Amino acid sequence: MKLERLDHFGIEVNELGSAERFYTEVLGLGVVAHLGDQTLLQCGPQNLALFQVKRPPLSPEQRHERISHPLGKAHHAFAVSRADFEAARERLAQAGVETATPINWGDHDCLYFLDLDGNLLEIVNYR
Repeated sequence: MKLERLDHFGIEVNELGSAERFYTEVLGLGVVAHLGDQTLLQCGPQNLALFQVKRPPLSPEQRHERISHPLGKAHHAFAVSRADFEAARERLAQAGVETATPINWGDHDCLYFLDLDGNLLEIVNYR
């Protein structure tokens, strides 16, 4: 078996409308389709599926723990250009999104952040 590429990835959200607005208005993804309890968004050549799944919201303490110590935790990373890395930092700050301190790994930079439901996400730029 040879896997060709990532086709899509899925993220569970509590409220589909709010999550869709976050991913389209803050992150700039486009809607491909609405499919019942899910929304399919375009993310480069792959898609991101938002699945509405009712679960208890994270407490402020749980959100803080997740974003203050993001390394080694499951997350989804979005690659961007250098200019878009800086623009993403500003956009996330303006939107009031919880972010960790950017990390300079030498050959790339990363910025971890949380969506509305506490899903851990990352913006990465490779030099």
